[in-house]
Amino acid sequence: MGDIDDALERADQEAFTREPPKGLRARIDFLIKQLKTAKAVAQELGVTADSVNRYRRGARKHPPKEIADRIDAAVRARWQPQVRKRRRRQAAATTGITVETRARFGYTAPIGTTDDGRMRRLTVHLPPEYASRLFDAQQQGASDQQLRAIVAEGLQETYFKDGGRRADNLEVEFTDIDYFDVSF
Repeated sequence: MGDIDDALERADQEAFTREPPKGLRARIDFLIKQLKTAKAVAQELGVTADSVNRYRRGARKHPPKEIADRIDAAVRARWQPQVRKRRRRQAAATTGITVETRARFGYTAPIGTTDDGRMRRLTVHLPPEYASRLFDAQQQGASDQQLRAIVAEGLQETYFKDGGRRADNLEVEFTDIDYFDVSF
């Protein structure tokens, strides 16, 4: 996963209407309910099926931090899928997304203007069509570079070209991401 995938996942998790299970046994029970077998859960977590069953029975109560983090990530990835879908549909249809980033922006522009890239901190609301394209690309397994291209185009049109009111021939390049966050 890349910067943009991670940001979209964090934004999805902000939509939760209830907290995911907290206890180890409850988390393991939830994963078994989702994946159907202890063997499938074990494969997902990178442990043995016996370990999963021990966690479920309470014979092992404190997994190593690395395994506990994997359990937490697996639960959060599957928690409240309908809430996530509803929020994404709403963002893609009506509300759009807000992108906050600090990255290097370079430009291809007419002669007489500067094209040197520089670090900028931007918080820009992108229209629903960019949210829709971003979600569709992510669903189809697009690379981080392809997701960056969609975000760069959205920032170019919305922020730098101001919806077509200025900088007609400007092409924006989006590189060296320091941080990237999305909300919708």
